[in-house]
Order: sequence, then structure tokens, then C-alpha cells
Amino acid sequence: MTPIPVLDSVPAPVWAGPVGSVSRSGLLPQVAALRRILRDNALSVVFQPVLDMHGRKYLGYEALIRGPKDTAMHSPAALFEAAQQGNLRRELEHACRAAAIREFARLRTQQLAPDCKLFINLSASMLGDPVLMHDDMLQAMASQGLRPDQIVIEITENQKVTDFSVFREVLARYRRLGYSFAIDDLGEGFSNLRMWSEIRPEFVKIDRHFISGIGNDVLKFRLARAMVEIAEACHATLIAEGIEEEAEFATIRDLGIRCGQGYLICRPQTQPEPEPSPAILRLLDAGRITVFPQSAGNSQCVTVAPLLKKVVPVAPELDNDAVFARFEADAELHALPVVSAGLPVGMINRHTLIERFARLYQRELYGKRPCALFMDKHPLIVDCDTNVNEVGGLLGSAKRHQLYDGLILTEQGRYAGVADTQDLMVLITEMQMRSARYANPLTQLPGNVPVNEHIDRLLENSGQFVACYVDICHFKPYNDAYGYRRGDEVIQMLGSELTAICDERVDFVGHIGGDDFVLLMQSVDWKERCEQALLRFETHIRQMIDAGDLAQGGLSGEDRRGTPTFHPLPTLSIGCVMVEPCQYSSHNEISACMAEAKKQAKKQGGNSLFIERRRPGTTVIRT
Repeated sequence: MTPIPVLDSVPAPVWAGPVGSVSRSGLLPQVAALRRILRDNALSVVFQPVLDMHGRKYLGYEALIRGPKDTAMHSPAALFEAAQQGNLRRELEHACRAAAIREFARLRTQQLAPDCKLFINLSASMLGDPVLMHDDMLQAMASQGLRPDQIVIEITENQKVTDFSVFREVLARYRRLGYSFAIDDLGEGFSNLRMWSEIRPEFVKIDRHFISGIGNDVLKFRLARAMVEIAEACHATLIAEGIEEEAEFATIRDLGIRCGQGYLICRPQTQPEPEPSPAILRLLDAGRITVFPQSAGNSQCVTVAPLLKKVVPVAPELDNDAVFARFEADAELHALPVVSAGLPVGMINRHTLIERFARLYQRELYGKRPCALFMDKHPLIVDCDTNVNEVGGLLGSAKRHQLYDGLILTEQGRYAGVADTQDLMVLITEMQMRSARYANPLTQLPGNVPVNEHIDRLLENSGQFVACYVDICHFKPYNDAYGYRRGDEVIQMLGSELTAICDERVDFVGHIGGDDFVLLMQSVDWKERCEQALLRFETHIRQMIDAGDLAQGGLSGEDRRGTPTFHPLPTLSIGCVMVEPCQYSSHNEISACMAEAKKQAKKQGGNSLFIERRRPGTTVIRT
């Protein structure tokens, strides 16, 4: 079988940790321990289920390898670290695969559904190993009641494929036998999506970095939504990894991502359950939809973390010839971070190094010298939690070569990866454009477009919700008397108070212009929350009115003809429409009903709440 040409673009080990932190001699006992483990078949397997959210069942189980319990070789990182140093990678992967298939076959006969799949991890270089497609292997699987079409091969991303024509040929051979494929940790290594387009996998796993906190992170949410669109176009099934919080689960569910995996669903176990737990089924059956994060009002929460790219750094003592080899091996690598003991100390520019080596005798003189001689000792270093707008301001004072080199990203001061300044500027521009189109510039709350989009989502969900139109009565006289700046402060105050009384997980707050707001509420106690908004507004508006006007109970002014007139103090009106399933077909119908309910509320005078249930009789509540 033709081996797959791969370039090990990361000469360092595949485990986490500073490069060069462990010597070869220090690993010899671990290599010996690994040999004993392989000889004694001492590997164990735990299984983590992959939940099919649409089918309300487990699609399959990912096999995770462990070494002997209560030993230094228990973790998979230790096993593969020793395999790397002892040149035992092939033997270890063979043993892992055999153990996974053996244990999975045993579980299927005892408790698991007969149609569930086994997900096994395999590096790209190992796909060229003929053992998995050999007749002996197929017969061994068949003897245990397994077929290739029940196996999903997760291709790990620690190596870079250099010849995709051969790679596709090998994949085709596997597929003819029935195997299917998954890309593991999308975004971790193949962020340019080429691997997706070349492999055309049946399954794509979204890296847990993009899932963690997705319910509150605009950029992660938008990236995941883009992945959904791509998956639909190429008929791939997405699997969200690392789901640990209910908010993450709800966002993934409502985004339409079909499958999920993570501690919230189930931790890895030697004896996994055949069906999802009642708690997970309740989350699937939740009638309320989650409020998606909005660019509006959330710009201060968008950090540079999603721009992180994993680039293995070099140590300052590494010689320049070795650094040059890294650049030669990867034409897309234009700068290399220099890290010492986990801390970034510099950046080496590709063109700077090549230019130096092009000078007469420079390579002979400096090729074996430490790369720290040629590094920029003052690179741009920012923490992953830094706001993108703040980093954008930093770029304004940066030097030209720093802009080209990009950013070094850290986590609590330690090296985490790099980010391209071009990607950062694209992100900032996109945020500004979206904010201008979708957000109210005064309150930064979602505007008309996201309001309509959320109403349509609620209608598609066929659940109950309440649509509220919120308006300040007698606001124009206040604005005329006190000026637009103080008028803006009143609008901002109202936006803050409406946000405060809502449950951000299920209640949507929008600002559609001027002093008009919309609440789309799924909270069971929505009525009490609206009443609280009226009380909060009454308390705060009195603090924003001059003592004389408070004493006389209104504002003196003139109408358009110059005739003296007297206006009541500003009050708040809320018109609510209770929406039942299948009652309305579009956001336009609901908007019209909300506007009518608001008119009815304004007729009552004072701070008032009007509820229209779209059935005989209405309820009017005054405060």
C-alpha cells in the first residue's frame, strides 16, 4: 500500500509542554515502561458517547486509551510521549486500535445498541499502514461482530499532509471497505479548512475551544454558525466537543449542530450507558430557545482568543540552521515565536533570517549560533483575554515589521500561540460593520434585524413567549427641555434597566430606535419582570428631573406655534402580546400586534402595562 507523504512540520513531540523541557535520557524509563505495557497488553479503554441531538440517542462512542491505573503511564500524553521518544508510535497505535475494537465489541454484545459506531483516533501517517485494511484485520473484526461501516476514523492533526492526491486515493480505499472519517479538533490545526475540503469527511468535530463559553461569545458563535453552513453544503455531520455547561448545550442545540460530546453529556467510562440520561433528555425537550449572543452590546466581551493559532515555538538556544529548516518546511510560516521556559522572549521573521543568510559567509558564520541573535526582542505580546478593540489600538503604534510578524498570545503570561494581524483587522472591521447594521448605536442593544430574526426563531420553535413593546410617554418634551444629551441618558438608563430585569438566557432585549424597545420573553415570571421595569423606571426618572419640575409635576414649554403649554412627566408604557404556538406566521404580524398593544397601554396614562392575549377580553394593569 502506498504510504501517505506527510511532513512532520512539528519536530517537537505532540504532547503539551515547553519544547526541550524533557531530555531523551530522562524518558528512557518511560520508554521501557511502554514496552512492558505493549508486551503485556496492559492498555485499557474508556468510552465517551457522542450524542445525536436530533435522534435523542447515542450515535456512537469515542475510544480513549489509558495506561495502567495509578502509574505515571496512565495518561495518553505519557504513552505517546514515550512512543515518540522510543520510536514506538506504530506499535502503540496498533495496540490502541486493537484494544478499542476488542472492548467495543464486548460492550456491544452486553449493553450497547447494535447500530452504534466506534470512533477511533488515527494519525494521518498511520493511514498508510496496511494493517487496518488487511484481510486478517477485517476477519478479526467480523469475528467480533463488527463491520468497517461501524468504524469512524478520527484523523488527528499533529501532522501536515503534503500530497493530497495520494491522500485521497488512500481514503477512497478505506471508504470502499465501508470506513467513514472524521476530522478531529477542527480549528486546532487545520483552521484554513483545506483538510475539510480535501477529505470530505462524514463527521467534523469542532474543537472544544470554540464551544467553551459559546453562549456568551459572539465570535465563537459566528464561527460555529459558519461551520454549520459549510457542513450542510458538503453533507457532513458536526460534533461539538467539550460541552460542559447547559448554556453551551442549549446554544449548540439551537444552532442545529446535530451531535455533541462532553462532560455535561457523559464523562468517559469503561462501562458507558447505552442511552442518554434523563437530565440530558430534559435539556433536549426544553420548550424555550436560548438567546444567541449578539455583536451589539457585546463588543467589550470579544477577545483575541478565537484568533489563536497553534505554532510550536523555538527555544532561544536553537541554532539558526534549524530555524531556517522550519521556514523551508512550511512556506506559509512567516514568523516563529521564541519561547524560554514557557515565556515568550522574541520573534524571528522569515524574511529577515533569509536575507541575513543570503549575505556572503553569513550562514557559515551564524548557522550554528543561537537564534536569539536574530530575533526581535520586543514583539507584540497580548493575553488571550484582551479585547480586540484594545489590541487594535495597540497596532496603531506598532512598527511595520511587528505588524507583519503578528501577535504572540499568552494565557496567564505563558505562551499559548500566535495571531495574524490581518485576521485581527478583518475581525474588527466585521464587528464594526455588523454593529452599524444590527445594533442601536446609543445603547448597543440589538436593532431591528436581530429582533426580527429572534421572533422568527421563536415562531419556528412553536413555543409560548410574550412580545412586549416598551415606549416612553412624553419623552419629546423632556428632550426639548433638557437637551438631547440628557435625553440620551434617559434612553440608556431604560436600556440598562430592561436588560437588568430580563433573564439573559431566555429573554431578548432589543432597541428598535429612539425611545422604543422590544422585549421577547420566555421567562415564566415575565409579568412580574415587566412590573419591575415600570417601578425601576419610575424611581430612576425622578432622579433625572430637576427639582422645580418635580414639584410642579410636569414640564413647562411651548408647542410648535409658540403657545405656552404644560407636559406631564415622562412615564413608561409596556404593551404585551401573549403568543401561543401556531398563532402567528411572521414577525410582521407580531410587530403589528405589539404596536397596537403599546397604543392601548399609552391610553391608560401613567406607568402602565397592557396585556393582550389575542382572545376575548384583555387585562390592564396600572402602577
